[in-house]
Amino acid sequence: MKAKQKFTLDIWGLITLGIIGVYLLFLLYPMAHLMKQSVYDPQTGQFSMENFIKFFSKSYYLNTLLNSFKVSLSATFLSILIGTPLAYLFSAYKIRGKSMLNILIIIASMSAPFIGAYSWILLLGRSGVITVFFRKLGIVLPDIYGFSGIVLVMSLQLFPLVFLYVRGALANIDNSLLEAANNLGCSGLKCFFKVVIPLIMPTLLAAGLLVFMRAFADFGTPMLIGEGYRTFPVVLYTEFVNEVKGNDGFAAAIAIIAIIITTFVFLVQKYISNKHSFEISALHPMVEKEPKKAQKFLIHLYAYLVVSIAILPQVYVTYTSFKNTSGKIFVPGYSLRSYETAFSKLGASIQNTIIIPLLALIIVVLLAVLIAYLAVRRRNALTNTVDILSMVPYIVPGTVLGIALLSSFNRRPLLLSGTMLIMVIALVIRRLPYTIRSSVAILLQIPLSIEEAAISLGASKMKTFFQVTVPMMAAGIISGAILSWITMISELSTAVILYTGRTKTLTVAVFTEVLRGNYGVAAALSSILTVLTVISLLVFNKINAGREISL
Repeated sequence: MKAKQKFTLDIWGLITLGIIGVYLLFLLYPMAHLMKQSVYDPQTGQFSMENFIKFFSKSYYLNTLLNSFKVSLSATFLSILIGTPLAYLFSAYKIRGKSMLNILIIIASMSAPFIGAYSWILLLGRSGVITVFFRKLGIVLPDIYGFSGIVLVMSLQLFPLVFLYVRGALANIDNSLLEAANNLGCSGLKCFFKVVIPLIMPTLLAAGLLVFMRAFADFGTPMLIGEGYRTFPVVLYTEFVNEVKGNDGFAAAIAIIAIIITTFVFLVQKYISNKHSFEISALHPMVEKEPKKAQKFLIHLYAYLVVSIAILPQVYVTYTSFKNTSGKIFVPGYSLRSYETAFSKLGASIQNTIIIPLLALIIVVLLAVLIAYLAVRRRNALTNTVDILSMVPYIVPGTVLGIALLSSFNRRPLLLSGTMLIMVIALVIRRLPYTIRSSVAILLQIPLSIEEAAISLGASKMKTFFQVTVPMMAAGIISGAILSWITMISELSTAVILYTGRTKTLTVAVFTEVLRGNYGVAAALSSILTVLTVISLLVFNKINAGREISL
């Protein structure tokens, strides 16, 4: 990597200052405004810690915080428990239909979390199809609501992230290490726990952090199936909605507490990960083996059972979308009535789900390639600042960012609340880090000498960047962009704070229809969202020549 340079006010220097300006306006200013609201008493106009005292002095709010930790830690543990062995089996053994299973796992991971919650209501709710089936047999199943239901839904939604991370790490393990262990009598489960797990520990910590952050910030799942079990994001949302017309300082205080918690967890993970980090290069990658007969049955049973349960909610929602309805009630027979209602009454939300993320994606791609180039090729104090700022949204929950943007830009001179622009800005800030990382990864593989050769032949810096560097980065940029696009179209936590009737997206429409009890329409909208996700993944696979996604 290139050594640090001095800052110069050339074209790249101006771009650096411009990007810092964007982050100051749309990230740091909203965060600072949120901080000010949390410690400002509007009645006296003075500094006050009353909002924080209120939170920590009432057991109701402290319990929601503890509930979130219980849910997040449980979901993280279960996700690692399910995803790690599955990734190892996929890497170490030949499994029939592996390519299809891999696609299904990715589809399960890319769907909106709350859609899984809604699907499990249809399956395991008090009148769910599985619940009713077993009730007829005289077996009473526990319903999906409360702590256990939230953990189940989150784990099935998030274990694919662990799977993708671990598969990427296993691809870097040298097979000679495993062969040496086998020769010394360490094989099977013993080899998995004594050799494989220690080698991928940094990756497991990174995957665990991502799962914890996602679970901690998940708003839709506990909102739909939590009932009496309230979690932190739900309380943050309800307090903001309740106080938005008055003093919203308490909601701001809760948001600040959320940021402090996620930052602390992030720093602890980074410290532990750096302490245990080491580099391995796979001269001989893991070789897929044909499992023995007894092993073969168990491996296929585990793989197919886990993937089937993970994908079941989406399959059943799609099936439900074709059931006949009369108002809000399902009636015998099948029809396209739910789709007709979805397109006639909520067609604008389908358009918004394409238009808003598409506008955000264009900005994300442009900023990501510029920031990646600054971070890799123009290293100095200011570009390092840009790189650090770009990762801040990684630790800010979506609901918090939504509240910060709405409270900061709801008055002139920048009156953005209620507009499509504020939703685009939120998506850009939220999803930019992921595309930056993929762009940095591909840029590190491009020799600097190619750019130097172009400049020595008379090309300007910007011409070299756009006509030489960017085309060589294209594969990494497009891959990151498609994955960012998939997460954008399934975004709920910021959208539910920022949307209006004119800017409602598919995820918000599904959420509101579920709350209203319009399950048929919600199923149709969910199916449309799934189709968009699948098409995006097929495009990803086409561009990447069938290479599997790993993180």
